[in-house]
Amino acid sequence: MVVEIENFFGVYLLYCTNPKFKGRIYIGFTVNPERRISQHNAGKRKGGAWRTSGRGPWDMVLIIHGFPSDIAALRFEWAWQHPHASRRLTHVSRKSRQESSFDFHVRVMASMLCVAPWNRLPLTIRWLKQEYHCDFPSHLEPPLHMPLAFGQVRAKAPSRSKDGKKNTEGGAAGDPGELPSSQWDISRQCCSVCYQHFQSEDDTLHCFHPGCTMIAHLICLADEFLSGEPQHFIPVEGKCPGCKNTMLWGDLIRYKKGCYGDLEDVCTPTKVHWADELQK
Repeated sequence: MVVEIENFFGVYLLYCTNPKFKGRIYIGFTVNPERRISQHNAGKRKGGAWRTSGRGPWDMVLIIHGFPSDIAALRFEWAWQHPHASRRLTHVSRKSRQESSFDFHVRVMASMLCVAPWNRLPLTIRWLKQEYHCDFPSHLEPPLHMPLAFGQVRAKAPSRSKDGKKNTEGGAAGDPGELPSSQWDISRQCCSVCYQHFQSEDDTLHCFHPGCTMIAHLICLADEFLSGEPQHFIPVEGKCPGCKNTMLWGDLIRYKKGCYGDLEDVCTPTKVHWADELQK
């Protein structure tokens, strides 16, 4: 099964399978994984990077996605490519002689996910090819709110209704019969926190628990979740104002972007963090 995700920003790891260059790796950023791997294998004339051109075929084996913006993803890409130039990764030791380039860069990535600001992002660690999967070092296990997923992923364009507005979750474009009546006309709905009307669906979050109709402004819900930790900008978890179930902020974001259904048992609350401090 191929998972489709809206507003996709990912940083990937390529592995060279060409016997002449086997073992080489490449790290890059993409908004469309399927197109990007095709470009790499087609060469620089087709949009591939010069470092991968003529050295294929390449496998896209791992991708980290869930970044809030292209800027956040590009900064993660740069640090992964240049760990010893990043001030956030001074603790990462250099590659040993016994360590392959692949193992070294997986170790670097695992180290990055354990330090700020990346340990506060709602990221998903996805192995695109399971045969390359390897366990993280015991002392570098990723935060519990970062799920480990397997299988292909596809970037999906945000769906639009007939009037050009972005659809709410769960329905077909322009068809109110496919949406719960409580979610169809967003302008008639009120925020469950501030009780003010909404101006746009883009700045709203919905509860993903069955039967709960809670909908709130993103900022209002963030402030509600942060009431116990005002020193942070982005919440870790909180209770839904509607059904009172505890949920992770990252799961709310995944649900909004359309990748929540790819995760199993994500309703189980865990005490971990995510935040976007990259754009300060």
